[in-house]
Amino acid sequence: MTTTIDTEFDTKALSNAARDNLWMHFTRHSTYEDGGQVPIMVRGEGAYIWDSNGRRYLDGLAGLFTVQVGHGRAELAEAAARQMTELAYFPLWSYAHPKAIELAERLVTYTPGDLNRVFFTTGGGEAVESAWKLAKQYFKLTGKPMKHKVISRNVAYHGTPQGALSITGIPDAKKYFEPLVPGTHKVPNTNFYRATEHGDDIFAFGRWAADRIAEAIEFEGPETVAAVFLEPVQNSGGCFPPPPGYLERVREICDEHDVLLVADEVICAFGRIGDMFATKRFGITPDIITCAKGITSGYAPLGAMIASDRLFEPFKHGTDYFAHGYTFGGHPVSAAVALANLDVFEREGLNAHVQANEGAFRATLEKLLDLPIVGDVRGAGYFYGIELVKDKATKETFNDDEAERLLRGFLSKALYDAGLYCRADDRGDPVIQLAPPLIIGQTEFDEIEQTLRSVLTEAQAIL
Repeated sequence: MTTTIDTEFDTKALSNAARDNLWMHFTRHSTYEDGGQVPIMVRGEGAYIWDSNGRRYLDGLAGLFTVQVGHGRAELAEAAARQMTELAYFPLWSYAHPKAIELAERLVTYTPGDLNRVFFTTGGGEAVESAWKLAKQYFKLTGKPMKHKVISRNVAYHGTPQGALSITGIPDAKKYFEPLVPGTHKVPNTNFYRATEHGDDIFAFGRWAADRIAEAIEFEGPETVAAVFLEPVQNSGGCFPPPPGYLERVREICDEHDVLLVADEVICAFGRIGDMFATKRFGITPDIITCAKGITSGYAPLGAMIASDRLFEPFKHGTDYFAHGYTFGGHPVSAAVALANLDVFEREGLNAHVQANEGAFRATLEKLLDLPIVGDVRGAGYFYGIELVKDKATKETFNDDEAERLLRGFLSKALYDAGLYCRADDRGDPVIQLAPPLIIGQTEFDEIEQTLRSVLTEAQAIL
């Protein structure tokens, strides 16, 4: 359902200017060359956004897995404005400023174990890049210079910088930019719905998937492997939660081979799974956490690599230093916004809210399983994927042409037209991804389910 508001935006002029001058990310620009209108978002409030035509949409993806506290929070804007008048910018290159110090000190109160050292970036891809560079330099400084390789999972997305893209397990995302950084190796992910091994036993499947990491390390040679990168709940492919015992077994494998475990929590951190860090809720302690997105709820760009005391130890002595940094990493304004964002989390109990309502969210989405086109509903917290199938009984998926017609030819536009902003994704089997602001409850759950039901019923008829 959509509603309208009065607007002063000249939508046609804006769309034409976007077509002629703006290079949008991951976008097929041919869509707009023949007069198609560029969707232009102009306002947000709570869980809703409005476009330049005045139409309202439920933000079912929190922008891009990001706007945890919802849109239109005046206190975050005020925190940014105050900081701009005090100290608009200063780098963290051999200097510090109060807001970066305060934020680092606060973040480590949320981290598991001894992850007490915060290296700021401006986004998630930079945090992943930083983690790999740290792993390489750490092992060089500690007498194991051959340890440089990374193990990551099939279909997993870890970012667009050359190193992070090399760790990414999506061939179509990488092929245009090859050759990439060498030394990355892929293992199976935790998509239990598509399991060909132990498909009837999730515990055995989790052990099998984890042991493939051990197998890869042993094949490459433990003396050459620096790190395992994984998301606690893998995003790309459609929200693959960790099977019971999986993360614990991966931790054991990494300890056995002196390999660093890097938890890529760019999406999972800051309430998405019901805790500040998903690994903490799942009960394991990685060596490094990478994060971004929800740290500011998207109100300002910021990311971080958070490392254990052990990894910082070699840099505390002599002339050694981490030869890496970013102009805008830990920007004073972004850090101030992050602190205000965390105040909202604590004041409103957003992690507890997610934990209290995640069961209702899942149950509401699982109502869609009565549709022939819906094969699986999976996820955790406020983070779900709905896999679409051609044949529910056999789990037959769509071929490339059918997926193109279903996702880009119909679903993306139909969901948008129906008033729901979310993602119809084909990185793997076709899925609809949902990661709404953490402030929503049953009213919005029902709106999401009803909109999806209407559009998916129409999609089934078209196919």
